[in-house]
Amino acid sequence: MHSHRDGGNECKGIQMTKQLTPVNLIIVISIFLALFTNLTFFKNTIEIYPFDLKNILFLLSLVILLICIHVFLFSLICYQRTIKPFLILIVLSAANAAYFMDSYKVIIDHAMIDNIINTDIKEIIDLLSIKQLLYFVILGLFPAFLIYKTPLINLNFKQALFSRIKLMSLALIIALVLILIFSRFYASFFREHRSLRLYSNPTYYLYSTGKYINHFFKGVDKPFEKIALDAKITPSNNKPKLIIFVVGETARADHFALNGYTRNTNPYLAKEKVLSFNHVWSCGTSTAYSVPCLFSIYNRDNYSKAKAKSTENILDILQRVGVNVLWLDNNSDSKGVATRISYKNYRTAKNNPNCHNECRDMGMLKNLQPYIKQHSNSDIFIILHQMGNHGPAYYKRYPAEFERFTPVCKTNQLEQCDQQSIINAYDNALLYTDYFLSQTITLLKKNNNQYQTALFYVSDHGESLGENNFYLHGLPYLFAPDVQKRVPLIMWFGENFNKKALNLEKLNQPFSHDYIFHTILALMEIKTQVYNQELDIFAINK
Repeated sequence: MHSHRDGGNECKGIQMTKQLTPVNLIIVISIFLALFTNLTFFKNTIEIYPFDLKNILFLLSLVILLICIHVFLFSLICYQRTIKPFLILIVLSAANAAYFMDSYKVIIDHAMIDNIINTDIKEIIDLLSIKQLLYFVILGLFPAFLIYKTPLINLNFKQALFSRIKLMSLALIIALVLILIFSRFYASFFREHRSLRLYSNPTYYLYSTGKYINHFFKGVDKPFEKIALDAKITPSNNKPKLIIFVVGETARADHFALNGYTRNTNPYLAKEKVLSFNHVWSCGTSTAYSVPCLFSIYNRDNYSKAKAKSTENILDILQRVGVNVLWLDNNSDSKGVATRISYKNYRTAKNNPNCHNECRDMGMLKNLQPYIKQHSNSDIFIILHQMGNHGPAYYKRYPAEFERFTPVCKTNQLEQCDQQSIINAYDNALLYTDYFLSQTITLLKKNNNQYQTALFYVSDHGESLGENNFYLHGLPYLFAPDVQKRVPLIMWFGENFNKKALNLEKLNQPFSHDYIFHTILALMEIKTQVYNQELDIFAINK
């Protein structure tokens, strides 16, 4: 087919061959994305601006505004050679984003992008469903195929530039006019209801992707910083320390019976002399953010992933002063925390003796005693990173004998289950964590004669279980409900552990992940200038 350069012939060519100009394709895809991949965005908007005579014109303007934003954005980054690959990538990713937002009400921000990047194949399999496949095919593959097959008119540079400028100018003018006409509505929309914009698809996840890339490369050339070079152990007891630090997964504090939950989710720990802290707040709402922050010297307010990557963490300090540090992982990985210490993956039957359909957390305890015996004359700090309550397939997180709360939601499509069955599956998984922690204490008790033993358990973040139609976790911290941020923190001390310097009367005081770094320094009796007594849970004069 010959290209048609003049206006009359171009129109005739389009009519005959169904060709589109690049700007026509941008407009069509912009309309498609606004109308079909923004169900959650418009559903949330209508909850605040009900669909009635007073709001109907504003809501219509919002649809047009979203289309104009898409048109302007795509016009900036789509060119003759890149337009098809880029738009295909956009519709495929927008289809997946629409599925997760519509199904779980999650927000695809830079932290969620980080989660996606760090998700392993087993976690991906847990998330797959027929509904997701339908979303991907209908909203992704089908329009992607049409984009691929649609012939485009090959404009020269001058024509392409002029048409692009004209389209962008028109989109910008329409957007500004709409905002001015409905300024009373948009004033509240932009100022008071910022969370609504976080569900716009694909604009917000494109922004989040750019932010993630910026964070990823930020500080790449920054020299690695060693901290606490003055650190040294000052033991007050001739017995070495054996501390097991359990990093929980997706456990929320209000579902622990130890914290007042009406269900007995802690039958095993209730038999032990444990300390359960009632008001502890996580650093983030995702594993990829919270775990590095948990072991970092930085507080939540000044923490960043770039800082964590370029600065030593508490485990580096422990190792440098002579503590034997070991990380066992039954989750995806350590999120960069264990890069410089001994690490073992327990999500494989090669290492985990308790693997069938699922590798269980209990498997991490099986071979610990030989390791402890091998390092019998020195301090040991062991980290156990749980699979815990990793969702949405909570029913997979525990053996059959722990299914005590029924009926159970046995699908990863949580929106198909009633809330109580979701809670039942979640609580059964907590029962298994309770058993796992009690068995960890049993292991520590076996070593009481030779060591000062202690258990330290804290979850990385919490979880939404259908409250206000929110599921899972990962919402931006500012907007996340408390159940995604309030986490359990439990401690147990063996009979030989020196507790004289510990103030144990503060279980109801508010704490956070910010306290972990300095509390570990205190428990291991490490003196250093970086230690901050104000961030030590057990400091006497706090």
